[in-house]
Amino acid sequence: MIFEVWAPKATVVEVDVLGGRRAMSAGEGGWWTAEVEGAGHGTRYAFVVDGDGPYPDPRSPRQPDGIFASSAVYDHARFTWSDHDWKGRDLRGAVLYELHVGTFTSEGTFVAAIEKLPHLVELCVDFVEVMPVAPVPGGRNWGYDGVDLYAVNETYGGPDGLKSFVDACHRAGIGVILDVVYNHLGPSGNFLRPFGPYFAGYDGSYWGEAVNLDGPDSDEVRRYFIGNAQQWLRDFHIDGLRLDAVHALHDRRATHLLAELAQEVDVLACSVGRPLSLIAESDLNDPRMVRSLDAGGLGMTAQWNDDVHHALHCAVSGESHGYYQDFTQLTALAKVLTRGVLHDGTYSSFRARAHGGSFNGVAGHRLVACLQNHDQIGNRPVGDRLPIPALKIGAGLLLTSPFTPMLFMGEEWGARTPFLFFSDHVEPELRDSEGTRREREFDGFGYVWEAPNPSDEESFLRSKLDWTEVKEEAHWLLLCWYRDLIALRKALPELSDPRLDRVRVEVDPEGRWLLMWRGELAVAVNFSQESATLPLAPGRVLLTSDEPVSADGEGLRLPAQSLVISRPGSF
Repeated sequence: MIFEVWAPKATVVEVDVLGGRRAMSAGEGGWWTAEVEGAGHGTRYAFVVDGDGPYPDPRSPRQPDGIFASSAVYDHARFTWSDHDWKGRDLRGAVLYELHVGTFTSEGTFVAAIEKLPHLVELCVDFVEVMPVAPVPGGRNWGYDGVDLYAVNETYGGPDGLKSFVDACHRAGIGVILDVVYNHLGPSGNFLRPFGPYFAGYDGSYWGEAVNLDGPDSDEVRRYFIGNAQQWLRDFHIDGLRLDAVHALHDRRATHLLAELAQEVDVLACSVGRPLSLIAESDLNDPRMVRSLDAGGLGMTAQWNDDVHHALHCAVSGESHGYYQDFTQLTALAKVLTRGVLHDGTYSSFRARAHGGSFNGVAGHRLVACLQNHDQIGNRPVGDRLPIPALKIGAGLLLTSPFTPMLFMGEEWGARTPFLFFSDHVEPELRDSEGTRREREFDGFGYVWEAPNPSDEESFLRSKLDWTEVKEEAHWLLLCWYRDLIALRKALPELSDPRLDRVRVEVDPEGRWLLMWRGELAVAVNFSQESATLPLAPGRVLLTSDEPVSADGEGLRLPAQSLVISRPGSF
C-alpha cells in the first residue's frame, strides 16, 4: 500500500506503521510517499514530521481510537451498496429535515437512526440534513468542533455506519445532505499545523483561526477542503452538503473557494449521474451566493435564510430581543414572504449598519427557510422549543411559502425535550471554560444567560428526543397537521411555486392577521389572542389548524391563533 501526505516545509517525513517508522520520499508539490507491504484495510498508521509526532493523517479516513490516536486504513471498496437504482433528488420542491445523530435516538447511532426512517417516510420529507459527523473530542458534541475532517465519528458508527445510513435512506426514497465545516477546525485534537500552512495566522471568526485560502501554499489547502467535499459526495453517496458559516471563509482570490467548489461538484455530478446540491449558511444576505457561476455568482444551489426564520419567530412568539428587533412587525413577515429577505440594503438595528442586497429574480427554492433549527433552539440559554400553538401556525406559513422548508427533528410533534449546547472536551481548561465562552459568544443578544453547563453529560442526555411523546394526543395531532401540510404542499403546484413575484400578501399589523395568496389559494392567519375577521370570500377550506371557521358579510372569521388554507369561491 502507498501512504502519502502533504508536508511542504518538512525535511524528513516518516510513516509509523506495522511496528516501525519508515522513511518517506519527497515528491513534487510538497507531497511525500512510501510504499509499505502488508498494510491494508484496518492497519493503524501515523506520520512523524521532522521528528515530531506521531500525528494522525490530515486526510485520515478513520480514527477508530479517537482523535489523539493513530489513523486507520479504510478501503471504500469493501462496502456493498444497494442503492444502485437511486437517481438522486433535486432540491426544488423538496422538504428538508435536520437531525443530530447523537440525540435523534436514545442510542445515538446511525443504526438506531435507520430504524426511525419509516417515521420520516410517513412525514413525506425528501432529504435529511445530518449535522456534522467528523470526529470530535470526547463522546458528545454538536459536531462543529470537528477535526480529522475526512473521517466519521466512531460513536455514531464510523464510516460503515454512515454508508449504511445513506444506503437505507436511498432505499426509502430519501436523499441525504451532510453538514460540513470548512471555516475552522475544533480547538482540541487539531494536528494540521505540523504538516503545513493550513491556517492564516489570524482569528477568522469567534470559533477559531482562519484557514489559509488565499495565502502562500494555499492551493493545496483549498484542495484539502474540495477533496473532502468530493469524498462525501462520491464515496459516501451523499446527495448534498450544507456548508457551515461560509461568511467566515476569508478568501480574496479572484475565484472564491465556493465558486471553485461549485465547479468541481458540477463536474462530479456529471460523473456520478445524479444531482448534487451545495447549501450555504450565510448571514450576508448576498444574492450572489445563489446566482449561477456564469452569471457572476458563487454557484450555490441554495442558502439558509435567517430573515424568514426571524420574521416567523417574532410573529408566533412575540420576542423582540437581539437580532429579532427589526422583525417584530407583521410587515416584516409580509416583506420576507414576497421578497425573500427583510434586509436587502436596509438598515439593520442589530448590526448598526445597512445590510444585504436585493433578491429580485432569485427563485424561492434557493432559500432554505425554517421555523426552528439547531442554532435557533440550541443557541437559546435553555435550548427551549416553540410551544404547539406557535408551531401550528408557524408551520402552516412555512410549508405554504415559496421557499425550501426545513424542519428540525422533533418539531413535527412538538417535542418537549430541549436541544442544549453540549460538548465533551478532554482538556480540563477547555472543559471548565466552555460555559463561559458560550455566554461571551452571545453577549448582546438580550438573553439572561442562565444555561446548563455544556460539559455536563446531563446537558447531552436531556437533548435526546423522547419518541414516546408521539403517542400523546396533543403531539399526535400536531404530527398529523405537519403530515397534512406537507401532503398538501406536494399535491398542489401553487404551494411549491418558487416565484416570489407571484406571492401576494395582505397584512393588518394592528389586528394581527395576515393573508397570503399562492395563486388562487389563500393562507389566512390570525396571530392575535382574539378572533378576527379577514377580508376573504367564503370557499372550500382545505386545511385548518383549529376549530371550523365561519363566514359573515364582512369576510372569513378565524379563531384566535389559527390558520386556514382555503380556495375562495370554491365549494
